[in-house]
Amino acid sequence: MSSIPYSRYLIYPIPWYSFLIVLGASLAILLACREERRAGLPKDTVVDLALRILPSGIIGARLYYVVFSWSQFRGDLLSVFRIWEGGLAIYGGILSGLFVLVIFSRRRDLSPLQLCDLIVPGLALAQSIGRWGNWFNIEAYGITVSQESLCFFPFAVQVPTDGYAWHLATFFYESVWDFMIFLFLVCSRHRLFRKQGDILSFYLFLYAAGRLVIEELRTDSLFATSTVRVSQLLSILICVFVLCRYVFLSWKNTAYSFMIKAILFPIAMAASSFALLYALSGSFLSSWPKAHIVLFLSAYSLLMILFLFIIYFLLSSREVSNADNRT
Repeated sequence: MSSIPYSRYLIYPIPWYSFLIVLGASLAILLACREERRAGLPKDTVVDLALRILPSGIIGARLYYVVFSWSQFRGDLLSVFRIWEGGLAIYGGILSGLFVLVIFSRRRDLSPLQLCDLIVPGLALAQSIGRWGNWFNIEAYGITVSQESLCFFPFAVQVPTDGYAWHLATFFYESVWDFMIFLFLVCSRHRLFRKQGDILSFYLFLYAAGRLVIEELRTDSLFATSTVRVSQLLSILICVFVLCRYVFLSWKNTAYSFMIKAILFPIAMAASSFALLYALSGSFLSSWPKAHIVLFLSAYSLLMILFLFIIYFLLSSREVSNADNRT
């Protein structure tokens, strides 16, 4: 397979970028509709929600991108509306989508957490598919690859605007990570997760943990300041929030609360604080080689994922035990 797309267009004037976004969204809606029946929700709840959440998600994703890369659009305001050229930030889409979902759920007298659990597995799949639009647009790639043995697709891609130099295919890494999240959520949703909001929490946590590492490899990150990558900062905050949520739930309700309080939580918070310090001060580890920074962030992400699963399983085992005792 070529490392350079043959064209940005599926069939002119339909860009691959737009087609893949529509394809991913369509599959996400189909998956959510299937779960809608299982959950006993009113018919067409998912379709009605999708008609509201998709346009708002695209607008939010675009606004988020434009705000943090204003210099790119300042000289040509009409380019803000040319979304088929790329420039959608998924975190902006998620935030705006959640806002619309909460309003929708209140008007329909539905649980917002139940709706989120319903749609996020499909969202992960849509992200996995949509990331390939970055390949056709030749964007969202990473740092230059100098080792000749690593210059192959899809590990790396050639960038024509950089003299056909090879760069890390970070869009592909995120596509694979998103697909793994999708598989995990779909395979576990009826076996592992017991409470509303659990699927949403694990989706947010796993996506953020992966994005934290991948963002370090990219060359087109959005910056809040000259040194603070917005996506890394949000990723760490999401990981800490989700972890704290489950620690709080298990603080007094499990037989393992001492282990969580005295061992797991302090270690997790220490690691989180260090990673947060890095996100807020990009120069904090500037003396480290890039490979060492990536290894550190990878270790942090894996450690946080491990802690989350341990705490969740301890909490779940206690809840199952209590349920058995009541019966």
